Amino acid sequence: MSSDGVSHFRDPTASGAPVIPRAEWDRAPWNRWTFQHVRHLLPTAQVWRGEGPASPLPVALRDIDDVGFDIDGRYETIETFLRTSYADGFLVLHRGAVVAERYLNGMTARTPHLSQSVAKSIVGTVAGILAGRGVVDPAAPVTAYLPELEATAYRGATVQHVLDMTSGVLFDETYTALDSHMARLDVASGWKDSSDPSWPGTVWQLILGLTDAECPHGASFRYRSIETDVLAFVLQRAAGTSIAELVSRELWAPMGAEEDAYFTIDPAGYGLADGGFNATLRDYARFALMHLDNGRINGRHIVPADWLAETRAGARADRFGGVYHDVLPKGAYHNQFWIEDGERRAYMARGVFGQMIYLDPEASFGAVVLSSWPEFVSAQRTRTALAALHAVRAALA
Repeated sequence: MSSDGVSHFRDPTASGAPVIPRAEWDRAPWNRWTFQHVRHLLPTAQVWRGEGPASPLPVALRDIDDVGFDIDGRYETIETFLRTSYADGFLVLHRGAVVAERYLNGMTARTPHLSQSVAKSIVGTVAGILAGRGVVDPAAPVTAYLPELEATAYRGATVQHVLDMTSGVLFDETYTALDSHMARLDVASGWKDSSDPSWPGTVWQLILGLTDAECPHGASFRYRSIETDVLAFVLQRAAGTSIAELVSRELWAPMGAEEDAYFTIDPAGYGLADGGFNATLRDYARFALMHLDNGRINGRHIVPADWLAETRAGARADRFGGVYHDVLPKGAYHNQFWIEDGERRAYMARGVFGQMIYLDPEASFGAVVLSSWPEFVSAQRTRTALAALHAVRAALA
């Protein structure tokens, strides 16, 4: 533990360093190293950047360290926020240019970082691209693409239901419970091992076993990571190729990524769409820049502008419970994105342990925050991160 209260983890490849426990590789304190070295631990599939040049990222640096904000009865600055928040990478965009870019905890410009559930928004964006071309119909039943799911609780659900996580399928998302659906997903995805031979060995097998419903389809939002995997299998079936190849072909190469990205894969070779995507800070920034410019980057129009407008404006204003309401009291969820405020229409990609891509097109402002928190979720840390970004947005404006 350093003097600023942030733990640092010794490189496990160094001589005499402790061996990372297989069951805890994504938990603290190990995640301070593992989130930047996932392919050292798990099998992965390449997301090729393509043959073309990288899209330029204009730079117009500003000194934002002293920008201050009040949160939960205390005063912080951007400098103290970055020093105490377990941040690994931080990048701010304003009016099409990078105004701040920081690397911490050993991260570099070429280091891929685990995105956790930010991956959902990557996959959701690809869904928007394919929907715009008519390859996938969000209004169609999931079973139109995956007839095998007629025997599951997904029978009757539409593709839009899984895009919005409003299917009625029962899925226990509890991260720390040893017998939850999430624990089974960790095993099925290849992230963890299990001694129980009855647990599903692949993500597809896990989906086929979801036969219980907890509410009617479309009745309410319930955060279920497995919905993104169902969506990814729909996209794969409709397009006839893997999710890693789809992200490369439809998004990563056309937007001019600078580096290859990668997905972790399960024992069947499926790329984990709900949280297994890894990329560099600057390429996450290119993804953000494309969203801020209505789906365009470097002269190319990649994502349909009407899909992005509908994503920001068409969200259901469901009441969030627990940590969701604490962090986003006016928020909603739509097309695999979090809408921060239905009036301002700023939106976000978010992942556990502190991953975030913040997007406010009306202010021409965006930010990428990559972290390795000691907790899965923290309302206090998320509120602090949002307060920091709001303060930077206001200072730049």
